[in-house]
Amino acid sequence: MSDLLDDPIPGQNTPEYTVSDISGEVKRTLEGAFGRIRVRGEVGRVFKARSGHLYYDIKDDRNVLACTTWKGQISGLSVVPEEGLEVVVTGRLTAFGAQSKYNLNVDEVAVAGQGALMALLEKRKKQLESEGLFAPERKKPLPYLPQIIGVVTSPSGAVIRDILHRLRDRFPRKVLIWPVAVQGSNCAPEVANAISGFNQLTPGGALPRPDLIIVARGGGSIEDLWGFNEEIVARAAAASDIPLISAVGHETDTTLIDYVSDRRAPTPTAAAELAVPVRMELLAWTGEQGARLSRAATDAVQRRSQRLRDLSRALPRPDSLLNTPRQRLDLIADRLTPALERGIQNHHLQVVKLSAHLRPSTLRNLVTSRQEAVRNLSSRLSLRPIQREIKLQRQTLSRLGERLDTAQATRLDRMRQQLDATDRLRETLSYKATLQRGYAVVRADDHVVTTKAEAVKHSALQIEFADGVLNTDQSAAPRPSQKKPSKKDAPDQGSLF
Repeated sequence: MSDLLDDPIPGQNTPEYTVSDISGEVKRTLEGAFGRIRVRGEVGRVFKARSGHLYYDIKDDRNVLACTTWKGQISGLSVVPEEGLEVVVTGRLTAFGAQSKYNLNVDEVAVAGQGALMALLEKRKKQLESEGLFAPERKKPLPYLPQIIGVVTSPSGAVIRDILHRLRDRFPRKVLIWPVAVQGSNCAPEVANAISGFNQLTPGGALPRPDLIIVARGGGSIEDLWGFNEEIVARAAAASDIPLISAVGHETDTTLIDYVSDRRAPTPTAAAELAVPVRMELLAWTGEQGARLSRAATDAVQRRSQRLRDLSRALPRPDSLLNTPRQRLDLIADRLTPALERGIQNHHLQVVKLSAHLRPSTLRNLVTSRQEAVRNLSSRLSLRPIQREIKLQRQTLSRLGERLDTAQATRLDRMRQQLDATDRLRETLSYKATLQRGYAVVRADDHVVTTKAEAVKHSALQIEFADGVLNTDQSAAPRPSQKKPSKKDAPDQGSLF
C-alpha cells in the first residue's frame, strides 16, 4: 500500500515519442512557422542528380541552407543557380526526417541586384569565348537577297511590325514568323527551339527553310533581356547553319546572342535593312550597270572597226595580189601539154620492152610449176596426222580411265576397312557381348524390364540369353512367399534382373 502512495521517479511519466513522430512534428512545425519564404544569399555547391533534381546550397558568411528544386520545377526557374551567384530564392521550408535535415524547396530564383547579373554575364561570356564561339572566322556571310526570312520574336509587339514595314519599303520578301516569349522564364527555351526549328526545315518543302534568321526584341532592362543571355540561346545561335542577325534591345544593349550571331544589328529596323538591299536603288544600279555595259560594248565595236579600217589600208589591192599567181598558172599550163606527150611516149616504150619478154612457152612453164606446187601441197594435206592425233588422245583417255579405276578401288577398300572397324566397335559396345558373360535381358511387351516390381506386373516375360530367348508365363507359376530369401535362393549375380 505504501508503494502506491510513494512519488514516482522524477520524469518517469513524460510521454514517449517514436522517431517518426518527432520527425513529423518537426516538419509540421517548420512548415507551419515559416511557410513560403524568400532567402537571399550566395549560391554554393550545385549538384544535378541523374533523376533530374537540382541540389544546391545558399550561404552567407556564417551559415549554409540546403536547397532543393525538383525536376518538374526547374523549367519554371527564370535563373538557373550557378556557384558564386548572389540570388534571392523563394520556396517552402521543410524537413527530411530520413537524415534529420531541413531544406528549402525552391521554385523561384532571382538574381540579387544588377551587379550580380553582370558578373554572371561576364562569366558566361568568358566561357563561350574560350570555346571559340565568338571567333570571326566561324561567322557566315549574309545572303545578298534572301528569298525567305525567318523572324524569331513576339507576334504581338511593335518589333515585328517595324521589321515587316521596313522590308516592304526596301525589298518585299517572304517572311516566316516563329512566335516566342521575349522575356520571362519561357524566353530562353522558346528562342533556342525556334532557331533549331528553322534549321530543321527542309529546303523547298511545304514550309520552306528560310535563307536568313532575324532574332529581334525591343529595348528593356537587363532583367527583361536576360533570356537572350542564357547559354542555351547562345549555343543555339552558334550552331545555326542559317546565317543569323541578332537585333535585341537598343543600340546600347548587348547580350550574349550578339557575340555569337553572324551579324549584330543595333535595332530590329536596322536588322531589316541589313537583310535586304533597297529595291529601287538596286534597280537604278542595275540600269546604270546595263547602260555602262552597252556603252562599253559600243565603244569596243567602234574601236575594233577603226582598227580594222586602219589595217585594211596597209593591205595591197586584190588584183595586185593575184597577178603573180596568174602568171605562174599560165606558165604551168603551157608546159603541161608537152609533158603529157613525153609521158605517153615513155610508157609506150616500156610496154614494148616488157611485151618482148612475154612468150607462150614461158607462160606454160610457169603454169606447170604452179600446178606441181599445188599437187605437193595436196599430198601433204592427208588424214594421217589427224588419225595419229586421235590415237594419242585415245591412249591418254585410256590411261586416265585406268587411274580413275585404281583410285576408286582404293577409296572403296579404305571405306570398307572403316566400315569393318565401326562394325567391330559396334559389336564390342553391344549388349550381346555382355550376354556372353552370363547376363540376360528381360523384356515385357517389347520393353526392357529393370526391376522386380515391374516384372511382377506382367504375365509374360521374354528372357534373352546369349544363345537365345526364353518365354515365360507367370500366371501359371505359384506366387512367391513373403519369406526372406536365403543366400542360395538369391538370384545369380550374373543376371540382369
